[in-house]
Amino acid sequence: MSLEANKAIERRFFEAMNERNVAALDKILADNVVDHSPSPGMTPDRNGLKQFFTSTYAAFPDFHSTLEDMVAEGDKVVSRFTASGTHKGEWMGIAPTGKQFAIPGISIHRIVNGKIVDNWVSMDMLGAMQQLGVIPLPTGKPQN
Repeated sequence: MSLEANKAIERRFFEAMNERNVAALDKILADNVVDHSPSPGMTPDRNGLKQFFTSTYAAFPDFHSTLEDMVAEGDKVVSRFTASGTHKGEWMGIAPTGKQFAIPGISIHRIVNGKIVDNWVSMDMLGAMQQLGVIPLPTGKPQN
């Protein structure tokens, strides 16, 4: 597939995520997709990815991921994004805080025959936890 075709698949992935269209992931993710960075308690497969998005939407009803940059080479597409939302439901055992977060992230997707077969994601989860008030910000004072 061409680099532009792979970028179009990446854009569809982000659109499905932002539209909360979990069913559309079946057309974007290969049956045998491997999630190399699954969230705690999630399986590293398509069902685990769908479960992750479903639980994220329940905890952050206004969840949105803004695609900032995209680079494609060979069979891979790398995207830089900003994920944001308001914590309105339980998330990873954390009661709703009502606070908002906005964190940077990077995803790498390997695409074969028009579908994502490998998923790697890195996001600033410490920043998210601090913005939600779950983990305190450092005070800057030296500890003895």
